[in-house]
Amino acid sequence: MFVKCSNHAPMPRHLNPVAPETARARGAQSCDTGRFERFGRELTHDGWDIPEEVSVLRTEVSDEAPRSLINYVRSPDLPFDRTINPYRGCEHGCIYCFARPTHAYLNLSPGLDFETRLVARPSAPEVLERELRAKRYACRPIAIGTNTDPYQPIERDRGIMRGVLKVLRDFRHPVGIVTKGALIERDIDILAEMASEGLVRVGLSVTTLDRDLARRMEPRAPSPQRRLAAIRNLAQAGIPVRLMVSPVVPALTDPEMEKIMETGAEAGADAASWIMLRLPREVSPLWQDWLETHYPDRAVRVMNRLREMHGGKDYDSRWHRRMRGEGQYADLIRHRFDIAARRLRLDRKTAPLRCDLFRPPPSPGDQLDLF
Repeated sequence: MFVKCSNHAPMPRHLNPVAPETARARGAQSCDTGRFERFGRELTHDGWDIPEEVSVLRTEVSDEAPRSLINYVRSPDLPFDRTINPYRGCEHGCIYCFARPTHAYLNLSPGLDFETRLVARPSAPEVLERELRAKRYACRPIAIGTNTDPYQPIERDRGIMRGVLKVLRDFRHPVGIVTKGALIERDIDILAEMASEGLVRVGLSVTTLDRDLARRMEPRAPSPQRRLAAIRNLAQAGIPVRLMVSPVVPALTDPEMEKIMETGAEAGADAASWIMLRLPREVSPLWQDWLETHYPDRAVRVMNRLREMHGGKDYDSRWHRRMRGEGQYADLIRHRFDIAARRLRLDRKTAPLRCDLFRPPPSPGDQLDLF
């Protein structure tokens, strides 16, 4: 086999699929070129009938030295205005991940490249410390995990997220963390210390309780039961945890909503939230490929429900509509969630993270105050 390049054009689904044994334990099954590329790539037979060994795709990690780490956002439908991403790409491989299109900015595929060709930022703690020491910096809560998961598998060896947490703890800076990774338990010592001062909240996503569905949809993320155990361990350590029922997938995971909320409340979550499945840009064809492969009997129904909520389109990116959609079905999900949240006492207003404690610690060689 070899790769043939052609003038880039809108890509139909399955333009560049890979052999199933190559993409074992991955979410995407294709490596379509990103939308900014001039040429497309297509696997083509080279004409030689010679058996070739097919190898499983391995995760590759390259390092990046960022000049800045804090990313400021101005989205009116988000409860935060700044984020941090220790990694680009995510090995969890969730097929529905709305962050996949960001890999196109690296001239990489939002498909398999997003989950196999990762970028780590080992100098993130040092860069963050420099930014927090800037005289013009005004403290507001930082969100981590809103794009790619800070507790994905490579964090076990890299420890970049732990380094970032240490800086935030030393500066007494508030942070909200979103993750599916049970590896967050490793950092309970830091998180518990910050939680005692009102400086941290954790959101842990549970999409389904069906282990088989989770393995197909989120192939390298911890099982739903393992995530519930992480909620329990964090809550027992005094760390406030929000159960995130997201994304809600019509006709696939939405029947589980109440049960997910019940098990999350039993595990110790003190709040809950939900987001509807989002299919921006390259995510839509990747999702539809996956759906037709694993659940062909429900593919049409799932997509019809999504289009009903987005004015006939796969996705509507308008503020205040992109997260939950509109229409009868969206209203039904919202109503079901509200009823369950009240019943389980997951609708309580949580205390805001504290910003008044922020203070840069002394640097080596600084003159100490006498009074």
